[in-house]
Amino acid sequence: MLREMIRAIVFDVDGTMAETEELHRRAFNEAFAERGLGWIWDRPTYARLLATTGGRERIAAHASSLGMTVDAASIHRCKTDIYKRLLRDGGIELRPGIAALIGHARAIGLSLAIGTTTSRPNVVSLLDVTLGAGSASQFSSICTGEDVFAKKPDPEVDHLVLAELGLKGSECMCIEDSRNGLLAALAAGMPTVVTPSLYSAGEDFSGATQIVQRPPDSLPAPPMPHAFLDGAPVHAILGLLKGE
Repeated sequence: MLREMIRAIVFDVDGTMAETEELHRRAFNEAFAERGLGWIWDRPTYARLLATTGGRERIAAHASSLGMTVDAASIHRCKTDIYKRLLRDGGIELRPGIAALIGHARAIGLSLAIGTTTSRPNVVSLLDVTLGAGSASQFSSICTGEDVFAKKPDPEVDHLVLAELGLKGSECMCIEDSRNGLLAALAAGMPTVVTPSLYSAGEDFSGATQIVQRPPDSLPAPPMPHAFLDGAPVHAILGLLKGE
């Protein structure tokens, strides 16, 4: 068992806080249709493309594979607008247990943070529709793909989060769903709990502190912990995720 005392929880977003990837896939396809590209990313195609982190990068990689040159940034802005509309229409909920974990963490004085490769508008929109308007203020640090040059598995975004929190990696528990996210978190020195999602199940999660192998839509809401003194031991955070 790890002996470090956890002072903060750092969340990934897509696939971790919510099963957003299908909504992203739908938004990509609607954007492609609006731009007359004729592209349709089915699930197998999208699963393969997820190996490339970042929506703009994903679009550019797909275009390159087809021998095409496109304005990936413009297409991605269109996709982001569609995604935000789909979120507002009620297209997503937090994975069960995530809201409760956030509530428990705040109640016991842990800091909350987000380190993600998605864009800031996507993060804020998701938080607004799932936790309520203005809920982004609950997080001491929110760092996104727009804030860094290199995306996961590069640890740049996680290092930025740690700098904003003023904490060492060993003082934070990271919650991730993918191998790329796990590699980034480990490189930043954070013990990491992996909760595999719809598209990441079956990936190699070697090095994770814990792998919560549950169906991606059934992470249980945890009970209230009995006591937390002077920070939260790693096993207590794991207990929350596992419903112990």
